[in-house]
Amino acid sequence: MTAQASAAPTDKRKAIVEALMDLASHRPWREIEIGDIAKAANVSLAEFRDLFPSKGAVLGALSRMIDREVLEGTTDDLAGEPAHERIFDVMMRRFDALQPYRQALRRIAQDLQYDPLSLAALNQVALNSQRFMLAAAGIDTEGPLGTLKLQGAVLVWANTMRTWLDDDDPTQAKTMARLDRELRRGERILEGAEDLRRLSAPFRAVGRAFLQGRRPSRPERRRTHDENGEADNPAAAI
Repeated sequence: MTAQASAAPTDKRKAIVEALMDLASHRPWREIEIGDIAKAANVSLAEFRDLFPSKGAVLGALSRMIDREVLEGTTDDLAGEPAHERIFDVMMRRFDALQPYRQALRRIAQDLQYDPLSLAALNQVALNSQRFMLAAAGIDTEGPLGTLKLQGAVLVWANTMRTWLDDDDPTQAKTMARLDRELRRGERILEGAEDLRRLSAPFRAVGRAFLQGRRPSRPERRRTHDENGEADNPAAAI
């Protein structure tokens, strides 16, 4: 049995990620074909297809790989520190884990900055990542402000990453200063949202009471019941 045939899928996944990052470090994103990646990773196109549907999906695998490295290195050492310090630590450790891929990520960011579809896809990848990064920092992402926290974390990360991509100082002083500013700005926005939510609570209560007291029309009654006459399961929307 050859080494290629006996390689585990996880090894092949990592080989493909590493191959793409190596190619992207010195070639424009749009010039990299999936055949180039497969050849560089020493896998067949059939094996590539079994593992990834596209080269963009390989970027998602890189994100998950970095997430895992950060999560495995997470301890309770900062459990008693303020949320700012906990998030700062997690995000800086994520930048540290990405350091070997910085040149590739710099070129990819330049090539995709005017591609709205790719940016939307990367935003979803970042949302999934930051959900776990905030969890590692002990930050709750459920509840009324959960979505705001997640998207805010993505913006903090994206804005800081622009500085990190060009920060050649081994101490990463510029990156840390930018991350601190972005986090403080995000905290102010979140505090304002929490204040607004508290102030609007009486109006939301009135609105709920009005909606609950309104008699549904016949079409509405039909929409809220299935063919057996049972109400739709609200958990299906989760």
